[in-house]
Amino acid sequence: MSGGKALLLEHVRKYHRETASTQEFVPGVTPLLPAGAVLDEDDRAALVETALDLRITSGVKTRKFESALARALGLRKAHMTNSGSSANLLALTALTSPHLEDRRLVPGDEVITVAAGFPTTVNPIVQNGLVPVFVDIDLATYNTTLDRIEAAIGPRTRAIMIAHTLGNPFPVAEVARLAAEHELFLIEDNCDAVGSLHQGRLTGTFGDLSTVSFYPAHHLTTGEGGCVLTGNLALARIVESLRDWGRDCWCEPGEDDKCLKRFQHQMGTLPYGYDHKYIFSHVGYNLKATDLQGALGLTQLAKLDDFGRARRSNWQRLRAGLEGTPGLLLPEATEGSDPSWFGFVITVRPDAPFTRKGLTDFLEARRIGTRRLFAGNLTRHPAYLDRPHRVVGDLTNSDIVTEHTFWIGVHPLLTPEMLDYMIGSVREFCGADRLRQAS
Repeated sequence: MSGGKALLLEHVRKYHRETASTQEFVPGVTPLLPAGAVLDEDDRAALVETALDLRITSGVKTRKFESALARALGLRKAHMTNSGSSANLLALTALTSPHLEDRRLVPGDEVITVAAGFPTTVNPIVQNGLVPVFVDIDLATYNTTLDRIEAAIGPRTRAIMIAHTLGNPFPVAEVARLAAEHELFLIEDNCDAVGSLHQGRLTGTFGDLSTVSFYPAHHLTTGEGGCVLTGNLALARIVESLRDWGRDCWCEPGEDDKCLKRFQHQMGTLPYGYDHKYIFSHVGYNLKATDLQGALGLTQLAKLDDFGRARRSNWQRLRAGLEGTPGLLLPEATEGSDPSWFGFVITVRPDAPFTRKGLTDFLEARRIGTRRLFAGNLTRHPAYLDRPHRVVGDLTNSDIVTEHTFWIGVHPLLTPEMLDYMIGSVREFCGADRLRQAS
């Protein structure tokens, strides 16, 4: 590193220290957001250094981050994308590749998913002309169950694509075994759960493919960004092609003739020797990330274990503090799991003497941010009303979530004092309303 750059970066670090927020927490005044990114001087310096080098496209930093993330999860390949939504699109679209021959998914094939979730887990199914098969969830874990998934398997079922809800793993080891028995693909939407464990194994490592989001709300952030991971090299190659315009060549931008036969290919009906850099084997996209995002990902990844410890500790403090609060159904970890929690989910019991809206309005007035459990029952949204789909069983719990469920934050920026204020506020409202109802 040149002396000039080193001096600049030292000034950047000094600037970060001088401008870092040191404001005291003021109950009812300081906003307690449900999610928030933890960014330190290493993150700021990494971004500035990459900008100084004018690394404005996907390059060395991105590839280094991809390799580091794959190692961290014990998988063979990771392909960074411009968002977690794009990662989901690539993962599902990869299963439609003609390279998979008889195993490829074709329009009309079915993919089992969950009704109570985020749209970007379901949208790629619809966007590829496939049919989502919706199943309900359990109100303790907010995940679906093995028996619900098994009941949904039909003659055209070809894949399962489910998210780990708010960091809490669905029973993914059992689902992976079920998928293998029925020769189904499994995609884990791991966007909320990086660092979570099921049966001692990291989520995102059970499926044929898994996805991650690096939006600022998530466990790691690169601003915008996402990733597709897999242990299957054939699927990894398809993902890379689809992400990079659909081209067949695997040379990085600026690289030439990595395969040592750039002008010796014959594909499709093209003439022999057509430049391999411009041969396209998929109908693809350009969903790459940039080195600015890759550089930030590298410094964030180094803090993943610390972030996970904070999220677990904060969730446990909320769970213990809210135990026994009247009118509330509190969350439970999936059996055999150790979640790195994304949020703390609360359901107001339908027979409670108060409503979910009453409680969330009270919390918001106290600057305690709340969020719904994403879309609630997706089948009730206008986007999906006229789309081909199948529902197996009833969606009673998904409807309860739509009406009665919300979540609050557990991210590392929250202090014990903040968490205790959140606990006290919830308990105050529930107790006060219960007394009003009794009188």
